[in-house]
Amino acid sequence: MSNDAQAQAGTAEGQGPVEVTPEVARHLENKREELFEEFEIRDKFPHEVLREAKERTDGVQEEIQAEIERRQDLRDLPTWTTDPVDAQDFDDAISVEESDDAYTLWVHIADVTHYVHPGSEMWAEAVKRGNTVYLPAYTIHMLPPALAETVCSLVPREDRLAHTVEMRIKKDTLSFDTIDIYKSVIRSDERLTYGQCESRLDDPDAPLHDECALVFDLADRMHEQRKEDGSLVLNPRRDRAHTIVEECMLKANKAVTHELMWNRGVEAMYRVHPQPTPDQWDKALREIMELDGVKIPSGTLDDPRKAVNAALEEAPPRALNKIQRAVLKVMPRAKYMNDPFGGHHALNFDIYGHFTSPIRRLSDLINHWIVHENDVPEDLIELCDRASDKQKDAETAERLYKQFMEEIGLDPYAVNSRGLEVVEEDEGDEAAA
Repeated sequence: MSNDAQAQAGTAEGQGPVEVTPEVARHLENKREELFEEFEIRDKFPHEVLREAKERTDGVQEEIQAEIERRQDLRDLPTWTTDPVDAQDFDDAISVEESDDAYTLWVHIADVTHYVHPGSEMWAEAVKRGNTVYLPAYTIHMLPPALAETVCSLVPREDRLAHTVEMRIKKDTLSFDTIDIYKSVIRSDERLTYGQCESRLDDPDAPLHDECALVFDLADRMHEQRKEDGSLVLNPRRDRAHTIVEECMLKANKAVTHELMWNRGVEAMYRVHPQPTPDQWDKALREIMELDGVKIPSGTLDDPRKAVNAALEEAPPRALNKIQRAVLKVMPRAKYMNDPFGGHHALNFDIYGHFTSPIRRLSDLINHWIVHENDVPEDLIELCDRASDKQKDAETAERLYKQFMEEIGLDPYAVNSRGLEVVEEDEGDEAAA
């Protein structure tokens, strides 16, 4: 999808795009160019990268058919994607089954490294970019859309190459019984938006209702267990569809890095999140306790993460952002490292890494390569630093762009969900009349 098309995305739920004049559109373009230069964000793809992407998408159906004999054929397994209404590509899908003592959860991820690998122009460009950058109504992709939105998008009713994480999860403890990671061919039955997923959960007669209900039961249990174990949950009031996606992806990421570290003992791109100092936590908790209408149960103060979770659960809606800001102000930045030493403090995971978004994150792309090839890039430490730095740059650019939007009278959140449309001022006047 082009940026022009993306600007129109998200309008299917009743609200049209935010209208701006050509002058405002020019201001936005100038600000983007300024940020791109400051943070070395590559807006345009080089010709050789686009050419390679086009060549790699020629004759893909024949290639997929040829791959079936070398992969696990999961095309008959009920499978679906769940994404925001304005999603441009669908890089993860799920399947689920239940037995007496276990759940079997499949998380299927687009097999990007089948097309993008070391030595290719697209790999080199992904390393330079580090990640996809999301500005309101404007996306700078890590990989060419010609690839990401076609053969690497798990669209419904078409065969696609995937990297599947199959997890047998014990019902009583929700711990892993078995983990199997392999290349597959899948066929998604349906593409659900978050809203459609909610509707399927409410309608017993709807297609995929049973599967959605089963995976939500699992996801809800995993979510509650994470909170009990001390995982920080800064957004506690998500709907059921978000809970399904978030918990399934966390479980798959955890399974992959569990396999890499404990079963193989290899270096990879692990996600490490240092913890705040005791003084920093005290400062955050004092700030939270001073908020109007917010209480922290005394029994949770031995673990600041549980204290924050408890405060968020009971806080009035007006206080949520203030609690979140108090925590984020003292939280160190997470970073990518070649070993998991230190773990992920916010999630309270001893080992964690990214695997489920290889279309938009360099870390996931590299971990896909390591998992399948068992081949660790020689420059892995430099790649970890690169991914960490580019993520910081992307987040800073997004924050500054949103600030600029507010300065010129635009609501970045409205733009983000509804897109932009450039209209001549006289046309707007006529419409208003």
